[in-house]
Amino acid sequence: MSPALAKSVEDYHKGVKYLHESGIQRVPKKYIFPISERPNSSYTINGKPKMSLPIIDFSQLHGPNRVQVLDSLSYACENYGFFQLVNHGIPEEVIRSMVDVGGKFFDLPLVEREKYMTTDMTTPVRYGTSFNQTNDGVFCWRDFLKLVCEPLHDVLPHWPSSPSDFREMAIAYSKETKILFIKLVEAILESLGINVTTKNKTQQQNDDVEEILKEFEDGSQLMAINFYPPCPNPNLTLGMPPHSDYGFLTLLLQDEVEGLQVKFNGDWVTIQPIPGSFVVNVGDHLEIFSNGKYKSVLHRVLVNSLKSRISVASLHSLPFNSIIKPSPKLISEKNPILYRDTDFAAFLEYIKSCDSTNKSFLETRKLT
Repeated sequence: MSPALAKSVEDYHKGVKYLHESGIQRVPKKYIFPISERPNSSYTINGKPKMSLPIIDFSQLHGPNRVQVLDSLSYACENYGFFQLVNHGIPEEVIRSMVDVGGKFFDLPLVEREKYMTTDMTTPVRYGTSFNQTNDGVFCWRDFLKLVCEPLHDVLPHWPSSPSDFREMAIAYSKETKILFIKLVEAILESLGINVTTKNKTQQQNDDVEEILKEFEDGSQLMAINFYPPCPNPNLTLGMPPHSDYGFLTLLLQDEVEGLQVKFNGDWVTIQPIPGSFVVNVGDHLEIFSNGKYKSVLHRVLVNSLKSRISVASLHSLPFNSIIKPSPKLISEKNPILYRDTDFAAFLEYIKSCDSTNKSFLETRKLT
């Protein structure tokens, strides 16, 4: 074994940015996926390697086209599990600042970044590499910084204080995405027929909807800033393996570099970024809550040999101690319960006990 290769084997736990900066010329064996799981040319749809997701114009939800937008939202969640959200109302400066300060964090020396390295998945701040450093047989080409965002006054002292404006920018971004999430939940509930405004609606029905929304307002929020440096052999590895998101909705902010792929009709298709938009996807909790009507879809991330890529994922759901189950309002004799109840503790136990390249937590919740 050459000295350079020996060093890459020794240092893979320090992260892929460290490996990239060390000048490696080949992906270490720890990052090489089995042939059947590597990226290839088969991720096309109708002969095209890229796909445009359904576009939801958020500004139209509050105008005369609300019914049509809700129909489009329902169609996207049911048939794609993903949509692009435009005209969402979050200031461009807040978005740009979050991407910039995230990049600055990954530009810090390793000695600064590794202060937050831990394998404890319950900590308010966690810096790491791959997906699950403890159990992954194969590592993926990603470094991440994960921030628990609720309750903010408790977790904020644990957030990185460097770069100097990190906390300020991350607070503004987390608050804006939380507000947007709550508004999206209202639309989701209405698209499912749970939060329909009619004159005949009873006070009890109004109270039930308000109670659901209050739970989400007090709910969990996790922010993951992902960094994918250039990779010498992008055909041998992945930035993230196929997975679905644990949560209700994920709001993903991307830079202009392509990388996200969604499983659609059996094929892997690349999603084209729309500047300033969010890619929003249905999480496992929403599939369970909707009793399977809305789909939590597998997705993965490719890397490339020329450009780094950064994304910010904001994952939202009910409080960590809540029980997630199909909404009673969607259950009937013709539509029986399809999922068993679950909670965050069950999810943690699952990911601690398996290799994340085979992540299928949602499958363990299905009754049939």
